[in-house]
Amino acid sequence: MSQPRVLYEDNHLLALDKPAGMPCVPDSSGDESLLDWGKRYIKEAYEKPGAVFLGVVHRLDRPVSGVVLFARTSKAADRLTAQFRERNVEKVYLAVARGGALGEGGVLEQWLWKDSAANRVYLATEDREGARSAVTEWRALERRDELTLLELRPRTGRPHQLRVACKSLGAPLAGDLKYGAPEPLPDKSVALHAALLAFTHPTKGERVELSAGLPSAPVWRGWRR
Repeated sequence: MSQPRVLYEDNHLLALDKPAGMPCVPDSSGDESLLDWGKRYIKEAYEKPGAVFLGVVHRLDRPVSGVVLFARTSKAADRLTAQFRERNVEKVYLAVARGGALGEGGVLEQWLWKDSAANRVYLATEDREGARSAVTEWRALERRDELTLLELRPRTGRPHQLRVACKSLGAPLAGDLKYGAPEPLPDKSVALHAALLAFTHPTKGERVELSAGLPSAPVWRGWRR
């Protein structure tokens, strides 16, 4: 597994390019998380004594790669969390899906329900207790045989939202065994990449746009974007 890459840092923020396979936060595996890596980076780079604060304001699934933003101060954490909650953050994902017969694009509106014990999300009806609305914009960018490169823009931030959306379109993400892919990828990743994250800087008030290039794994090679 490759190492994280620093995309942006200042006194209030740290943004990292997360490799697929690394958890965002510590989990039962005991593997080093992106949060752990970021704290160690700050401690060493700035020669910080004692514990380092990094606030988690959003996450990516373990098998997903791309931009992850952390807050370096509690003030930044509160303000960024509010931006995510109020949907004032722009998120753009790229995905390789197994489905060459898709249309050009559209908006998918769904109700999702999460089985927390199984860590799996299902389509549901609006009246099911715990069901939450999920809205995803999608666009087909390029096709190659049975594969399609998709641009996905979630208007909401539900667990596994984009993975379920692709399954619902009849085009499960390459490697996503949980949601319909027929076979795993060699590195056990899911072909979903957080390519862009744009938000308002929590103290400067300026728009910040962060991007991460496509991973080097074979499933991503050869696409024009």
